[in-house]
Amino acid sequence: MYQPLAELLRPQTLDEVYGQEHILGPNAVLRRLIDSGNIPNMIFYGPSGTGKTTVANIIAKQTKRTLYKLNATTASTADIKEIVAQLDTFMAPNGILLYLDEIQSFNKKQQQSLLEHIENGKITLIASTTENPYFYVFNAILSRSTIFEFKQISASAALQAIRRAVAFLEQRTGLKAQPEDGALEYIAGSCGGDIRKAMNAVEVMFSAGQPAGDILPLTLEDAKAVTQKSALRADRDGDNYYDLLSGLQKSLRGSDPDAACHYLARLLEEGQMQSACRRIMVTACEDVGLAYPQIIPIVKSCVDAALMLGMPEARIPLADAAVLIATSPKSNSAYLAMDAALRDVKKGKGRGFLRHLQNVHADSYTMEREQGYLYPHDYPNHWVKQQYLPDDIRDAAYYKYGQNKLEQTAKQYWDSVKGK
Repeated sequence: MYQPLAELLRPQTLDEVYGQEHILGPNAVLRRLIDSGNIPNMIFYGPSGTGKTTVANIIAKQTKRTLYKLNATTASTADIKEIVAQLDTFMAPNGILLYLDEIQSFNKKQQQSLLEHIENGKITLIASTTENPYFYVFNAILSRSTIFEFKQISASAALQAIRRAVAFLEQRTGLKAQPEDGALEYIAGSCGGDIRKAMNAVEVMFSAGQPAGDILPLTLEDAKAVTQKSALRADRDGDNYYDLLSGLQKSLRGSDPDAACHYLARLLEEGQMQSACRRIMVTACEDVGLAYPQIIPIVKSCVDAALMLGMPEARIPLADAAVLIATSPKSNSAYLAMDAALRDVKKGKGRGFLRHLQNVHADSYTMEREQGYLYPHDYPNHWVKQQYLPDDIRDAAYYKYGQNKLEQTAKQYWDSVKGK
């Protein structure tokens, strides 16, 4: 029966697991737990192809526990009950190690069905998820589990796995692989930190290769063809999608045009142009703001042009907008002022209206009263001192001038007008 290369070469010991030294290194906590044999309930969180299932297999092997695997996307409560029925039988003399993949797909009731058995220790739960467990796993499970994050595999670690795969296939096929310069490195960089994808790419290149005698060329062109967009991780509902958007916005805010272009390129390549447009627009308003207020209509024009053009041309006005935002002076003074005002409004402060600010047309002809409103344009510099905020917050100061040329110039002007 056919077995994928990734399955054939699945690591059998912790030392063979690639790229998770932060949790599996010689003195790392997870490594010490596994070596001790005292395995708690755990949640493995991280991208696909980073070793979560492999480590669960190794734990079962080292602790001599019966391992049951369920995938929450297809499993039901009945599947859990079937496993529970085997407790205290010869089928599971040392208890059960349950590996539950994609636990975020279980609803609350399904997750709660595990509680009694993971509390008494008869079932040790190792759940895995590609999504942030604090958002997708219920608190009752979280409070009884230790979370370990599996990180995306680096290109250098992926290259080690690829070379091992090539050596294995050479031995199995009797062919001598002859990789073109950069071919294996391209797969390592394009697999998106997913060892499984890297293995699949190598296997396809061997299967589709054209040997010359006992020599099998592995070309860079073939490497590009079999990897395609596998390095990209931006599904609309997943963490990576929001990580990309966050990376874009924080790079724009942090005035790094190179990083901004990088994250923008990844979003566009994944077809997330509208989401990128929204982040670019909000960053112009929130992070540049009053330091360069003209940027707002400029960026709006770039976004409108991108939406009108569509890809691939849309990348041009969006790049203009991203680089302009990243290289512009920054101020979040208006953003902070609005948030401060909203906090007071939500607390119920400032209700009602000062008489002189009310709409004069609201007065009836029989009850007309003098408003006492002072019209600023009737006074020097178009300003006159009068109260605008409601009495209970009359001294509130929400806006503070930003430390940039434009806002400081405005501050100097108003300080002179108001006699400060």
